[in-house]
Amino acid sequence: MDEQQKDQPQKQGVYVMDGQEFSRDTNYIMDRIVADPAAVEAMPREEVDKVGRVHGGLTEDAQAWPVEAGRYRLVAARACPWANRTIIVRRLLGLEDAISLGTPGPTHDERSWTFDLDEGGTDPVLGTERLQENYFTRFPDYPRGITVPAIVDIPTGGVVTNDYPQITLDFSTQWTQFHRDGAPDLLPEEKLDEMHEVITRIFTEVNNGVYRCGFAGSQEAYDAAYERLWTAMDWLEERLSGQRYLMGETITEADVRLFTTLARFDPVYHGHFKCNRTKLDQMPALWGYARDLFQTPGFGDTIDFEQIKSHYYEVHRDINPTGIVPQGPDLSGWLSEHRREELGGSPFGDGTAPDPVREDERVEAGHNPMYLA
Repeated sequence: MDEQQKDQPQKQGVYVMDGQEFSRDTNYIMDRIVADPAAVEAMPREEVDKVGRVHGGLTEDAQAWPVEAGRYRLVAARACPWANRTIIVRRLLGLEDAISLGTPGPTHDERSWTFDLDEGGTDPVLGTERLQENYFTRFPDYPRGITVPAIVDIPTGGVVTNDYPQITLDFSTQWTQFHRDGAPDLLPEEKLDEMHEVITRIFTEVNNGVYRCGFAGSQEAYDAAYERLWTAMDWLEERLSGQRYLMGETITEADVRLFTTLARFDPVYHGHFKCNRTKLDQMPALWGYARDLFQTPGFGDTIDFEQIKSHYYEVHRDINPTGIVPQGPDLSGWLSEHRREELGGSPFGDGTAPDPVREDERVEAGHNPMYLA
């Protein structure tokens, strides 16, 4: 960015299309970082799967990059639910030494994410002010949104992938040589077929369903989105009434994918996105489940409620023109007793909890009830 561009005010993005249902652009940079690039390149090409693939090769035109500790930087804004997933899985598996973490601030303009939380407004490893620079380093004419999470190749400064559904799956399956002792199995082989169905429904109806409500461009589109969302939420409430986690007795990838939406539900989606039939804390099973995960190391300790609220209420000016960020809700309930252990099971199965969060990666005090001001 030249000096003249720096001085020009940047416009906010537009999210609501008049009269239309919200449709998410799911065309990502589908390169993958894998343990054996040659073997993966030799596999038959796969169809795109919107929730990712545990097994198989590359999609058409994608490339395979080698797993190398220290080579890549995960850029993941804490405000974003899709990015938050990667922070959680990286922490659960103990990949902090292998993959460094850059965290843009919670607000952005139409040119997207900036490293405004870092000293001098520059990422200390990548040396860039905007993630856009890293996209343009590899793709000078990159035509799509500058999204997080993104993995950047540190030597070249270019983005490798922003295919967030695949990133967490590859953390589990391709980076195994760098997993910590006691890392949980987030992708149990015997549950993969059922899990794929579960996470597909969660993505289409809940993770993306709240956005379909919030960015609906007509009453008709909103009403249909609202009905779909709450049909799925009621399904989840019933499913979790009789078992501790989505796939049974231990945490899996499915729980990570649902949790980041639940953590944002009452602070943002209930009001800002008009998903207001019921608050999360009025749904006994889902609220107990969400608190259980929040209090499990690796989940709640990644959540920055202040950044979450700042992002949604300040960035989405077409649905919140004043940019006012609400003071509430009261978040102390996240630490209240949930009694989900009475359903049996253990979060990490035969594994163990991750170590405490590193000091330089802790959520700012006062932004999470675990870290009081």
